[in-house]
Amino acid sequence: METDVHPGFQTDWQQPLVVALTQASGLSIVHETVYENRLGFTDALVSMGAHIQLYRDCLGGTPCRFGQRNFRHSAVISGPAKLHAADLVIPDLRGGFSHLIAALAAEGTSRVYGVDLIDRGYSDFDTKLAALGAQAERVAEAA
Repeated sequence: METDVHPGFQTDWQQPLVVALTQASGLSIVHETVYENRLGFTDALVSMGAHIQLYRDCLGGTPCRFGQRNFRHSAVISGPAKLHAADLVIPDLRGGFSHLIAALAAEGTSRVYGVDLIDRGYSDFDTKLAALGAQAERVAEAA
């Protein structure tokens, strides 16, 4: 899968798809062609048990906007991977949403910090999680 500008595969959909690909059988390749640093969120997935390797090379056919610059913008995902609970810090809206998806797919109870970023980007998020059957509890974060 490769991201691209409209009408291509939207880069905002890349992060949730990567989480889903951790549960798919076999190898998957994701080539981010729009933003140079969109795969940084995968470190948390790896800490949860995902098998993801990042590359600076273009692993796709779509011309890349990064030329020969030194950005890790291609990912090889091997699945399915059994994800386990972790303490996660929301880095940004899209990556954080993907961390929440991974926490829901993981075995055990994850603690997710910085959820207010998700609230700003997705309306009534707690209700949507509950509708999916998620057991989520908000706890006041230490200052």
